[in-house]
Amino acid sequence: MGRGGGGGGSMEFVQKQVIPLAINLFLLCIHNAYCFYLPGVAPEDFHTGANLSVKVNKLTSTKTQLPYSYYSLPFCHPESIVDSRENLGEVLRGDRIENSPYVFKMREPELCHVVCRLILDANTAKEFKEKIDDEYRVNMILDNLPLVVPIQRVEQQAPPVYQLGFYMGFKGLYAGTKEEKSFLNNHLSFTVKYHKDLQTDSARIVGFEVNPYSVKHEYDGKWGGNNRLTTCDAHAKRTVSNSNAPQEVEDKQEVIFTYDVNFEESDVKWASRWDTYLLMNDDQIHWFSIVNSLMIVLFLSGMVAMIMLRTLYRDISKYNELETQEEAQEETGWKLVHADVFRPPEKSDLLCVYVGTGVQFFGMVLVTMMFAVLGFLSPSNRGGLMTAMLFVWAFMGLFAGYASTRLFKMFKGAEWKKIALRTSFLFPATVFGIFFVLNALIWGQKSSGAVPFGTMFALVFLWFGISVPLVFVGSYVGFKKPAIEDPVKTNKIPRQIPEQAWYMNPIFSTLIGGILPFGAVFIELFFILTSIWLNQFYYIFGFLFIVFIILIVTCAEITVVLCYFQLCSEDYLWWWRSYLTSGSSALYLFLYATFYFFTKLDISKPVSGMLYFGYMLIASYAFFVLTGTIGFYACFWFTRLIYSSVKID
Repeated sequence: MGRGGGGGGSMEFVQKQVIPLAINLFLLCIHNAYCFYLPGVAPEDFHTGANLSVKVNKLTSTKTQLPYSYYSLPFCHPESIVDSRENLGEVLRGDRIENSPYVFKMREPELCHVVCRLILDANTAKEFKEKIDDEYRVNMILDNLPLVVPIQRVEQQAPPVYQLGFYMGFKGLYAGTKEEKSFLNNHLSFTVKYHKDLQTDSARIVGFEVNPYSVKHEYDGKWGGNNRLTTCDAHAKRTVSNSNAPQEVEDKQEVIFTYDVNFEESDVKWASRWDTYLLMNDDQIHWFSIVNSLMIVLFLSGMVAMIMLRTLYRDISKYNELETQEEAQEETGWKLVHADVFRPPEKSDLLCVYVGTGVQFFGMVLVTMMFAVLGFLSPSNRGGLMTAMLFVWAFMGLFAGYASTRLFKMFKGAEWKKIALRTSFLFPATVFGIFFVLNALIWGQKSSGAVPFGTMFALVFLWFGISVPLVFVGSYVGFKKPAIEDPVKTNKIPRQIPEQAWYMNPIFSTLIGGILPFGAVFIELFFILTSIWLNQFYYIFGFLFIVFIILIVTCAEITVVLCYFQLCSEDYLWWWRSYLTSGSSALYLFLYATFYFFTKLDISKPVSGMLYFGYMLIASYAFFVLTGTIGFYACFWFTRLIYSSVKID
């Protein structure tokens, strides 16, 4: 995929990217468990002296959230720049993987290797200064391992923390001056860790680290390309240290880019090489989060158990003499609305569309998370998580159409094609519209994060070519099924709803219902936001899967509890409220995202802020659809259960 991403390559992208990915995803589902490593993630053996080609990736900044391709700045480049073929997820993440002039020889150290010499002009100096001000990092890849900077902790015995990529430069003051200057990291001291095979001479790469330095290189005479540097010299074994004068970024400044390579044998095996990168030091916080969430679940489970026991047991025993008058009146409350409880709600077609979309989203999250837990979507498979989510979402359109049409037919609806069409377009069109506006903003900043036309075409193909047809197929199958029968008959004339207590106000009870589901996941949400917006790995899918199960149970139970209280107060308009009760947790998610923006992020540019809130709006909308559907089905099951378990006089 070219960096420009022009329209002429759209069909080529579909043929080379979308179709093979769809086939691979299908084969992944049916393949047996013996095949663990995905294509491109299998180990590679290197003999002594073998070429190791370093690839460069995007420049990233947590301050702007706008990635740029490496060669958007005048760094040293090889004779010809070759773009690696990125998958769909990598392109959407803004990855632009290209070859570089850094070529190592396996287990052959190098000292002070000169890459190139550059004379800055006013424009290039300005570009470097802007990127240094915005704290941009340079990302590189060797044998599918990202370049990291080891940062030693205060505790001497603790393993180091790894920072993805190295800072392009820094700002500082000369001694005795007050004017802040920008300095460029132009010398890289690489460390390649390898694990040697005891039986052969080959080795596998298990680590790729760097220590960046800013050095004002000096040499004798005029530059001829083969000059020996006096600041570092391989023959004199003189290495770069922090005591060297730094390389200032100014007009007419001469910059010489150099690097060292050191090879270090490691006991870490290839299969465990990502463990040090993903070392989890906050597992106690995750366990605390899960225990906290389980307490909420146990509390709600106790309430649901009490309601079920009181409701069903006392109805079956036909209100024996031991009941008090108040209890009998309470139990009679929900029985009084039996002839109205299954009356179709207002805007029932819209409810069907949202329920179908929620089923589609639920299926996508569940299947993707299962693949992630099994290790198929680890960080070593760059872009795999996002690619899998998009494809699974498209294929889950089958269940979306089925769910929406089944509910629509229960509401005595006849135009199933209309529901299928709205299910196909309502949620995706809203998300695509927001995404298109955000992408236009990124284009305006000339960032590599802007989705090229070819990739945009691939997304539209997934939507119209796979998802929409499957929604219609599912709708057709669902509409051909017999309609779901109500457990009780519905009167023609609606019953008047008595005046409700203040705490049963729809807005109040809905907002209260969203607090507990959000409370069950907000700690894990912090780590997810940190991984997305602070350029860190998220890899603890086991914890995330447990939290997801807790979220399902919490959404279901809080909706059932509030639905029961609503029916006891003789308010039978539960359809939409059941959806909105748990769905309101999305509001708290967006409020938390706003809090996170102002307390944890250092974003000052208006475009970057718009990107953040735009993407978090999409995430909150998706969370609303997911949690709302879970709550709706829980309440749907509960009402059918209690009204089918009693005899209505």
